[in-house]
Amino acid sequence: MGTILTLEAAQLARAELRASGARLVFTNGHFDLLHVGHLDYLEKARACGDALYLGLNGDASTRRLKGAGRPLVPADERARLLAALLPVTAVIIFEDDTADGLIRALQPDVYVKGGDYANKTLPERPTVEVYGGQVVLIDYLPGHSTTELIARVKALP
Repeated sequence: MGTILTLEAAQLARAELRASGARLVFTNGHFDLLHVGHLDYLEKARACGDALYLGLNGDASTRRLKGAGRPLVPADERARLLAALLPVTAVIIFEDDTADGLIRALQPDVYVKGGDYANKTLPERPTVEVYGGQVVLIDYLPGHSTTELIARVKALP
């Protein structure tokens, strides 16, 4: 089971991983309404290295980026659920609009994002490339997204 860390604690744990030669994978997102698509993505991300740190957009960040009414689940609850998942080593809640600051601070060996970024600009890519990290895009499990789940719930009679 993973843990919820402050950035400072994550940096200390990262230093230990580096010293032991372990490969750190990092991903980030909102993970609102946790579903099997998230689990599939996190399992694939973890397979890229020895430890998986997850940057979780906090409530204010999620409201700015996803709009009114989001998140549906508060950040502290989302973090607790995510940390309980086997693939996740640690969760770090952050309030920025991108994970650039976390990536600069942690310098993961691998930065993972969803395959939907294949045709979009990934704002964190330049930061990862500056220190020699690798960017990996992972396809989502078709038919499993939070947006689709919300639409199905809204369509219920």
